Amino acid sequence: MDYLHDRVIALAQYIADTGATVRQAAVHFGISKSTVHKDLSERLAVYNRPLYLQVKQVLEVNKAERH
Repeated sequence: MDYLHDRVIALAQYIADTGATVRQAAVHFGISKSTVHKDLSERLAVYNRPLYLQVKQVLEVNKAERH
């Protein structure tokens, strides 16, 4: 559980700090995009709500730029 918690927080902090996309974060951490998405959309909200809200904003900006 500690590894999972640490990974989720590290992913979230990376995206919050860099503005990285889900794809970029997946490559950086060597995990799949679906794992990044699950970590950020489900697990992070439970572990750290303020960080979740911050990351959610970054991902929404990335999504808007993509379309």
